[in-house]
Amino acid sequence: MAQFIEFIGNHIILASAWLLVATGIVFFHQRTGSKSVSPQGAVTLINRNDGIVIDLRDKKEFEVGHIVDSVNMPYAKLAQRLTELEKHKEKPLIVVCKLGQQSGMAVKQIQAAGFSDVYKLSGGMSEWRAQSLPVVNK
Repeated sequence: MAQFIEFIGNHIILASAWLLVATGIVFFHQRTGSKSVSPQGAVTLINRNDGIVIDLRDKKEFEVGHIVDSVNMPYAKLAQRLTELEKHKEKPLIVVCKLGQQSGMAVKQIQAAGFSDVYKLSGGMSEWRAQSLPVVNK
């Protein structure tokens, strides 16, 4: 511990930069953080609780392959189409994107609209496919 304090005293700029980066990471995760679910957990939510899958990818990517019975709502149009989800307010919603990066922000947006049981699929469709789970091709 004494060496750690001595290191901070000798390298104050480096220690400050580290603290700034750590604070930024915590702030980012608080801003975008949300409940996430693994692909196996998503299957459980879909089968046992009638979970609804919201796919944020563009229509072209959606048609190449998507989760069975998922609803395509491109991220750019999500705010305008939130009213379509009102009939599913009591069901869990699972938000899916390509890699799991956009879904955190979408979950926050959906929760702000009054939905409480909203999850993001960790790893997105790439993780879903990596685990060889079924997809529908149009």
